Amino acid sequence: MGSVARMMILTCLLAAGSSLAQSSNAARQVVETMLAHENDPAEHRIKYMYLSEERSERTGEHLWQERVVETSVGKVRLLLAEDGRPLSAERAAAERERLAQIVARPEEFQRREQSMMNDEIHAEQMLTLLRKAFLFDDPQAQGAVIRIGYRPDPGYQPRTLEERVLHGMAGEILVDQQTMELRRIAGKMPTDVSLGYGFLGTVHAGSSFDTTHEMEPGSEWKSSVVDTAIDGKAMLFKEISKNAHTVHSEFKPLPDGMTLAQVVAMLER
Repeated sequence: MGSVARMMILTCLLAAGSSLAQSSNAARQVVETMLAHENDPAEHRIKYMYLSEERSERTGEHLWQERVVETSVGKVRLLLAEDGRPLSAERAAAERERLAQIVARPEEFQRREQSMMNDEIHAEQMLTLLRKAFLFDDPQAQGAVIRIGYRPDPGYQPRTLEERVLHGMAGEILVDQQTMELRRIAGKMPTDVSLGYGFLGTVHAGSSFDTTHEMEPGSEWKSSVVDTAIDGKAMLFKEISKNAHTVHSEFKPLPDGMTLAQVVAMLER
């Protein structure tokens, strides 16, 4: 092969690599505006009560229907039904006793709640990484939303094992055109990601997450559908459900400053 031909091939390869590393400035501006809304405490002041239907490792792979109340120290839950059947009298009594213990031992409740927030923290970390670890396709206006594809930035070096997993995802973001709030973020791992050169485990291709937000009474955007499907063995996911599907509905805003005792009394009515 002649030197001219080699130079032409090299030029084409460099151009291709450059195009892969490009990111849309217009998309980045949309993402930055969306993240500003997500991180603004003034837009997330209201506490809600809502209905939750979840199937996950936490529920023993059963379908749990729960009434959930948000508080400043965690979410108070009352189990209403399992797999579509009301609770037995004995199990309902156990639920009432569990609520009584929350009121009697609020510090213990708060510690337990902190240990159960892995899925929410995972989603928040993904949003935090968006601005520094991913490249964006040009934004596409589609009806009421702006659709933006994202993919890993090859120039970003993950700092932790969890960042390495999140950085392996590619997917799309939907932003509401009117409010510039997040409507949906979804990601999927196109290839296996090894942790600690494989010694700590591997998260397999096809692992994914998908979170949808909807505007609720009070004009706050809340998670309405959350799906997590992680396939692989890794210490990092030891407390995160490998397969979880959750639907939230019937959101009702609550008065400010409700105590745990008031929340429990409301759930028991």
